[in-house]
Amino acid sequence: MRRMKPWQLVLVLAWIPVAVIVLGRSFATARVERSAPRIEVSLSERRLTLFQGGERVKSYSIAIGKPSHPTPTGSFSVSRIVWNPGWVPPNSDWARGKQPRNPGDSSNPMQGVKIYFRDPAYFIHGTNSPASIGEAASHGCIRMRTSDAVDLARRLMEGTGAGRDEAWYSRVTSGNSSTEVRLPRAVSMVIRS
Repeated sequence: MRRMKPWQLVLVLAWIPVAVIVLGRSFATARVERSAPRIEVSLSERRLTLFQGGERVKSYSIAIGKPSHPTPTGSFSVSRIVWNPGWVPPNSDWARGKQPRNPGDSSNPMQGVKIYFRDPAYFIHGTNSPASIGEAASHGCIRMRTSDAVDLARRLMEGTGAGRDEAWYSRVTSGNSSTEVRLPRAVSMVIRS
């Protein structure tokens, strides 16, 4: 066997940490991709299910759009969350005469958190009408009990690398201002009939 010259050995030893870092990042990326959260919604069952790494993590009861304002079906992407959202009535006949509502206002139809899935006007959000859960009651959005919507949003943030500490969550779910979070990786979402 041929012996390495000292300068060749130095080159080999210098490249080992680089190779470990590059391979480590590749494996970490693959692990993150496999464990990325995804959402599946069944309108007929009135259920939203969160999956992480191919495993079912949690299933929530939801309210969906009325027949006159159906929740859209198809594939969507979640990349934006607003904590403690305000509400501005949309430019629609059903909202004529309604007043904007501030974050934290008990009359605000969007409570706790608003998770965008189709701009400009379709969200997953907490509700001030928990009795509507399980019904076709919204104007196209997916309503959840406020505690469930907050739980889902936290899981999405944590599953995409945007998790925060308890003090942060406590701060953004109270008071009279909203906080927007952009997820570092979009979460896939499929809505079926």
